[in-house]
Formats: sequence, C-alpha cells, structure tokens
Amino acid sequence: MKAKESVTSFFELHGKEYPSGQFSVNRLEEFGCSTTNLPSNRRDFYKISLIVEGGGILSYSDKSIRIEGACLSFMNPMIPYSWEPTTNLQTGYFCLFQESFIDAHLKNGSLAQSPLFKTGGNHIFFPDKEKVDFLRQIFENMLREMNSGYANKQELQKSYVQIIMHEALKMQPPETYYQAGNASQRISELFIELLERQFPIDPPHQVIRLKNANEYAEHLSVHTNHLNRALKETTGKTTTEWISEKITAEAKALLLHSNCDIAEIGYCLGFEHASNFNIFFKKQAGQTPNQFRKATVSIS
Repeated sequence: MKAKESVTSFFELHGKEYPSGQFSVNRLEEFGCSTTNLPSNRRDFYKISLIVEGGGILSYSDKSIRIEGACLSFMNPMIPYSWEPTTNLQTGYFCLFQESFIDAHLKNGSLAQSPLFKTGGNHIFFPDKEKVDFLRQIFENMLREMNSGYANKQELQKSYVQIIMHEALKMQPPETYYQAGNASQRISELFIELLERQFPIDPPHQVIRLKNANEYAEHLSVHTNHLNRALKETTGKTTTEWISEKITAEAKALLLHSNCDIAEIGYCLGFEHASNFNIFFKKQAGQTPNQFRKATVSIS
C-alpha cells in the first residue's frame, strides 16, 4: 500500500499552501477541483465535501459512483479514494481536518454511526435543493469563522461539523444505524467499533489482530453465543457475517489500491495459506482475488 497522502501534499497538488491550524475549509471553485485528478490513495485527514454544481467519478474502496450535481461526501483516513472531474465547472465546498481536531463530542453517541467515522456503509449522499441551501449556509459560516478573530472559533467549527454529520445521518436509511439502548445494542456497538479499528491493514508489515468470532468475544469479555445473539437481534447479521464482510471489503481495497501480491494480502488478513484466502474470497465475491484484480484493471 502506498504511503498515505498528507494534508500538506494535498494542498501542494492543488498549488496551495496548507494554512496553520487543525481545520481548513475552502470553496471548490477557488481550489482548482475541476482540473485536478486525485489519484487512488488513503489520506491522513478527514474530508467532508459538498458539490453544488459539477460532476466527476468518485471511487472509494471497491465502489465507483458518477456524481452529477449536488452531492455530500465523507472520507476518512481508513478509506482509499480517488476523484476524476468530468465537468469544467465545479462549485461547492470542502473542509478537512486531522485526528487532533476530533474530540469526544465529535465521535461519541449517535455521531459514532456517522459516515465520517465508518469504513463501510454510505459515504455519499444526494441532498435535495432545500438541504443543499442549508448546507451551503453552514459552509459559508465555517469560511467566515476561519478568517475571524473569535477566540473559540475552533469549538464553533466543531459544532458546524456536527451539524453536517447529523444532516447526513438524517439522510441515511434507518437500518444502517441504531441507538444504543439495551444490553444487546451496547454489545453490538462495542463489537462494531472494535471491528472498525482492525482496519485498514498495511501489508506486508501489519497483520490483522482479531480473526474470528471467538477472539472478538474474548476481547469483549462475553461468550461467543451471547455476542452472536446480540448482533443478530440488533443488526440482523451474525458475528461471522460481519467479520467476513469487513475482511472482504479490505481485501478488495488492497487488491485495487496496492501492489502487494495476493499471498501477502491473504496472510495479512489472517489466511496462512493463499489457497484458503482464494476459497474465502471467491465465496464472498464470486471470483478469485486474481480474477477480481484483473477484471478491475481491464475495466479501468
């Protein structure tokens, strides 16, 4: 896997200098976003973008989506993504920040289910005109505060980011998130948070730490059957299904965005033998890792 792109490098790619501070917000039309391709890579920062006009192809993990018109997107350091503009005019906004900007208020409670902090699920939303107008005002407020002398403007910027995240949660299908209330939901929430923290994997030096349902249950100090019942009750999926989906998604990302050989990728994802990885991946994805990689290369 290539080294993560730094926020400084991101600004240099656009012919800009990164301003001091933990948080930056910009207008797309002032940043040359209609003429600059972003190569596929992970970044060391979080990014929230609102496209008002324009379009392009946004690819992340194993998905590619053609954007035409208003779009709200969330990207984090765990997600490799690329952007290919397809129009000469791009208007809108983006803000970006690093881990040091995030505190408990941003990542606790319902916001833990925000697309900003997930590696799977929805990261791209298509707001209607009323929602776009509302979000535009939030970004304009952030721009105004970035250049103000207000002593507590960083806390205010965090509040604006929270508002955007809540607006995205409103647009998510209800089944994609839940509020922790009873014991089963709390166990499920802890498991999903632990599962998310296992990724991304950086082969060949990093190997997945927790590989199966028993290891996750032991780490959470519950019986495997108890964990499985809790997940089935609150999410409709078993522990093994959750783990398999995450490993498959990470395998696809590594096959698409790294030069590591298939045996290395399989080993880092918990498969001692390449043949076992091949069998697992084909069962999950309908084709072998080699077929998946070749098919993607031929399409691109």
